[in-house]
Amino acid sequence: MKKTGKIDKLWAPWRRKYIYLRNPKGCIFCVGQAKGPNDKKNYIIRRTKSSFSMLNIYPYNSGHLMVAPYKHEKDFSGLSSEELLDLVKLLSESLVLLKKKLKPDGFNVGINIGKVGGAGFSGHMHIHIVPRWNGDTNFMPIIADTKVVSESLSELYGRLKSDN
Repeated sequence: MKKTGKIDKLWAPWRRKYIYLRNPKGCIFCVGQAKGPNDKKNYIIRRTKSSFSMLNIYPYNSGHLMVAPYKHEKDFSGLSSEELLDLVKLLSESLVLLKKKLKPDGFNVGINIGKVGGAGFSGHMHIHIVPRWNGDTNFMPIIADTKVVSESLSELYGRLKSDN
């Protein structure tokens, strides 16, 4: 299909606060892992001994999580066996949580290592979990170069953190 140029914007004013976020000083994963009252602000979903999961504030789909070790390492080689096991267990628990709460039809799970590998934060390894649903691809990315995410991060955070 050929672009007509008639629709080139999608009105989503609730996303404004994420566009104007100040760049954090240092690594987003190191800044985000500070324990305490910042968990809600940083969208931290779960913490374990060596790792944590958090919502991606620029999601590809609703429920897009990132799982990272506390230790600032660029790839797996800098993590101990215990840290690796903890990271993979949290990845598994995160998949179970997303299945329960969001009921996706599948997932994309990926790790971008190094800048040329697509890592936006190449110094601190992290694993992306992107829930997928049958039919979640539509005409918007093709025609309007726009991805529609239908749930706010605050609402999603509340759903994932609830005990129900």
